[in-house]
Amino acid sequence: MKQVVWICWCWLSCITLGVQAKKTDNREVVNLNREWTYQRGDYPGAEQADYDDSGWEHVGLPHSFSIPYFMWKDFYTGYGWYRKTIVLDKADLKREIFLEFDGVFQVAEVYMNGRLAATHKGGYTGFNVRLTPYMRKGENQIAVRVDNSWRGDVAPRGGEHVFSGGIYRNVRLVKKNPVHIDWYGTFVTTPTLAAHKGRSSSVRVQTDVRNLTDQVGTYELQIQVLDENRRVVSGQRAVRRVEAQSMARFDLSTDEIEGVALWHPSHPHLYSVVCSLYKGRKLLDSEEVAFGFRWFEWTADKGFFLNGEHFFFRGANVHQDQAGWGDAVTEEAMRRDVRMMKEAGFDMIRGSHYPHALAFAEACDREGMLFWSETPFWGTAGPKKDGSWTASAYPVKESDVAGFESNVLAQLEEMIRIHRNHPSVFVWSVSNEPFFTDGKTIPAVKALLKKMVDTVHRLDPTRMAAVGGAQRPLGDDRIDKIGDVAGYNGDGANIVDFQRPGIPSVVTEYGSTLAERPGKYMAGWGDLARDEGWKGREWRSGQAIWCGFDHGSIFGESMARLGIVDYFRLPKRSWYWYRNEYGHRLPPSWPQEGVSARLRLEASKTGGILADGTDDVQLVLTVLDKEDRELSNSPDVTLSVISGPGEFPTGRSITFSADSDIRIADGKAAMALRSYYAGRTVVEASSSGLESARVQLEFTGAPEYEEGKSVQVLSRPYVRFTPGHVESVLQVYGPDSPTFASSSSEGHSPGFAADGDRKTYWKPAESDASPYLTLDMERTLEVHSVKAQFPPETRQGFNVEFSVDNVEWVLVSDGVVAEGTSWEKTLAHPQKARFVRFSFPSEGNGQRSAVAEIEVHGKVDAR
Repeated sequence: MKQVVWICWCWLSCITLGVQAKKTDNREVVNLNREWTYQRGDYPGAEQADYDDSGWEHVGLPHSFSIPYFMWKDFYTGYGWYRKTIVLDKADLKREIFLEFDGVFQVAEVYMNGRLAATHKGGYTGFNVRLTPYMRKGENQIAVRVDNSWRGDVAPRGGEHVFSGGIYRNVRLVKKNPVHIDWYGTFVTTPTLAAHKGRSSSVRVQTDVRNLTDQVGTYELQIQVLDENRRVVSGQRAVRRVEAQSMARFDLSTDEIEGVALWHPSHPHLYSVVCSLYKGRKLLDSEEVAFGFRWFEWTADKGFFLNGEHFFFRGANVHQDQAGWGDAVTEEAMRRDVRMMKEAGFDMIRGSHYPHALAFAEACDREGMLFWSETPFWGTAGPKKDGSWTASAYPVKESDVAGFESNVLAQLEEMIRIHRNHPSVFVWSVSNEPFFTDGKTIPAVKALLKKMVDTVHRLDPTRMAAVGGAQRPLGDDRIDKIGDVAGYNGDGANIVDFQRPGIPSVVTEYGSTLAERPGKYMAGWGDLARDEGWKGREWRSGQAIWCGFDHGSIFGESMARLGIVDYFRLPKRSWYWYRNEYGHRLPPSWPQEGVSARLRLEASKTGGILADGTDDVQLVLTVLDKEDRELSNSPDVTLSVISGPGEFPTGRSITFSADSDIRIADGKAAMALRSYYAGRTVVEASSSGLESARVQLEFTGAPEYEEGKSVQVLSRPYVRFTPGHVESVLQVYGPDSPTFASSSSEGHSPGFAADGDRKTYWKPAESDASPYLTLDMERTLEVHSVKAQFPPETRQGFNVEFSVDNVEWVLVSDGVVAEGTSWEKTLAHPQKARFVRFSFPSEGNGQRSAVAEIEVHGKVDAR
């Protein structure tokens, strides 16, 4: 009888669900990406409703201060203002009104009708702003003041990518009943799935309900579990009292659901939970949350297990920015990124090195990609000077400490709250290379990491906490075992201390092969090539290449062009190598030089393109000969919007050139086009002397474009940003940088030659007849001098060489015999180098080689 009643209730609820989609007195979500005004700089009074912004630029979101941006090392820092008018009616005044931001870099002050509604610090996590106390009937003015200046109390304090400001992710206006489900307030888990070995599971749903009225009330929460065919497979309901001006948590569990379809990269089955909140028979609020049935197990000796089976994951690190649009990419652009990594055969993405957008995680869910979600607590090599993005990862000023730690923990909590229901998210990473910090702050770094790990355990007991980039420090200050999982970058894969570390471990970065497209058809294993380490170890859980895509970097081209796909999202030949190795798809025939005849223009899709800032189309142009064969010829080519709506980051047209940042190479170029109006668009590709090509696109979901009446897209010519006066001083590199050696003696790892401690040192194995030690500065420098320190009582006969690519080497000094424990060479003329190698050709003839410290003094080479 109970089962019959339950089936009837599910049937009636399904009917209710169909009605809910049409109701307007429930929750209403409005995309707010269209029709903003924007001005770079700071403008006192711009928060006021009557402020005159008629001279400001008309923009759509996502938007960045830096548009158009093409991977240059410098970018504007400071303020930018955004304004938008919304209209609220009498019915709206009875509801609660919120603004939901998916990401603003990095400090946002949100005003409503001239009054400050909220301030948010942190550029990579979404946040929710309550507008209700400030709204009025009719026109209401939203203003957002954004600041992307370096802040000592906001994470990250340092990093190697770029930090462009702006409202660079989606914005939504959300209208709710005063009693409603809270912002990302539902947490779905499958607590009995592992115990039943995936055959069945209950579903536990914890939902926070907020009561913003002055009346206590009794409310009912109904949940329904839907499979991927939208069939109700289970449900539950609960009634509880919610006090006035407070929040209560409903905690419901369903009966066992038999025969569930598991989520896996090979078959990413998704379910959903519909939560419906009632007061009596009146529906107050509802939301749908996607989830998946899967479980993980991490082991120290056998690696990673997914759904009870061993799974060695092969991953890629991914930054979020793309050509032209910078960080301000659409949801569709994110989906294309995930699909490109999936097509190459990867099954894991590490979100380097900050929380990625909600849509990115959703794409990982649907495409079948494990997702390593990471907080922005990280640092990079360079001067540890406040005010720059190479500053100490942890504050050096006491006045910044409390604010910084609070901000790190807040961003961690926001990341978990937003992404916790995604089945693709399989670990929470609390850091990346936080050891790039002022040495005296290491104890505080360790203490903060411990707080973060504890926070993960408290907020989400279903996932482990990882410490990413944990290959330094060595010795007593190791940080790799603070978490549940250790991630090692670069040389960490082969450092003796981190072999079988006693906890689950991952190679979170390997490779770093610098190349412009097309590059070479080869793998980028880096130091994993040694001893065939790229094949994995039985105790290691997986590995991730650095990196999937080229990205903007403050260190210029040497750090920017390390992807297997270029900035324009065109594959390099190394991408095809991985697609062949992992995806078992042969590469195409490479284009050859020939006689150009015409252009081909292709679109990722041609119809149903939403004009709301969430969607776009990728256009790819190719140079062909008269037989339609693809050529490597790279003439100047222009894409132009001939008619209809649409814009490139540069405006209505964009020109590609082989010697420009807006680059055509190997006969191909690409760019994303978006629109904020509906209508038919014609785009033409043209080049002098070649037959042109056109493509027709259909945009939808916005007001129809009217030539001469709709807001016109302005031309935005690309110019490399030039900052004001920057002090040019020599910088020191070496400490905590990756080191690689031919061998090492027990207790004398290569890392000790760059740990800042002269008492520790690298020493080769006794059997090594030709020892060498290589320092990787991870960016190309104009090197002015090199210094080395040696342990006492060692006879040092060595050569010193420089390299940009770790392949071609230039001899700087040979036959050197150090006098005492130190050696230094100042170059008559600075030389470009990323790698410095010390080799000891006389080993075995009475020589005893060892290196205590290496320092390189120079300036970052932008190109």
